[in-house]
Formats: sequence, C-alpha cells, structure tokens
Amino acid sequence: MRLLHKCSCRWTSESLPSAAYTGEYGELVAASYLRAQGLKILRRNWRWGDSGELDIVCRDGDTLVAVEVKSTASARAGSPLRMVNAEKRRLLRHGLLNWLYLLKPAEVKTRFDVVEVYLPAQQVPEVVWHKGAFTFKDGETVFK
Repeated sequence: MRLLHKCSCRWTSESLPSAAYTGEYGELVAASYLRAQGLKILRRNWRWGDSGELDIVCRDGDTLVAVEVKSTASARAGSPLRMVNAEKRRLLRHGLLNWLYLLKPAEVKTRFDVVEVYLPAQQVPEVVWHKGAFTFKDGETVFK
C-alpha cells in the first residue's frame, strides 16, 4: 500500500496549489497517515444538512473520533491548529452528535482530533496529529 504522507509534493514554490486543492490533498494525506497509525476510516467529508462537515470520522479501537484536518502549503501563517476556533469546535461537536444520533449507540467513547498537514513544495508532507485536541465542553478545551 502506497502511503500518501510519504510521497513528495509535486508543486514548486513558484506554483503553489489552490487552497481547495491544498485542503483536499491534505485530507488524503491525513487519512493515509491515520490509517497507517491503525485507525479505521469510516467516512470522509461527512455532511449533515447545511450546517457543516466532518473531514474524517474514524475509530481508534473502541473510540469514535471526529478529525478536523487543517492543511497549508506554507507555515508562514503559523499553526493551522489555531484556526479551529470556538465556532469551528461548536460545528464539529454538532456534527459528531448528529453522527451518534444516526447510530443510536447505548454508549460510545468519543474524541476530537486535529491533524495539521504541512505541504512544502517538492518535499514530503509533515503531519502533526493532535489527539484529543478539544472536548465536548468548551471550557475544557485544551490545545497541546
């Protein structure tokens, strides 16, 4: 199996990809990385109504994980993790609750992760995985 997170980015620093392509490619890299770490990918780009989208829904053992992927071709703007603000966290919580509503499980452990994907020109992507980046209660939000 070829792992996308070990392949070099094909663009040059003079011809950076569009933001949409960077996001899409970053999600592919993140899914490949998480799969290589032993997580089972259940769904990518899961939408509920007009409210939002969960980039990746997966299982880590007996834990249901909602993963937000933030990708950038340049680290000049700082950590993409900081872009997961209170409103984005609210949408992600709402999305995971909708997923659970469809499953109607008796009880399931959940976790919110953020995966940062750095896509430097003509280099291997760098993946930073923040397990448990935040919780259901906003007052308990902890960025590592």
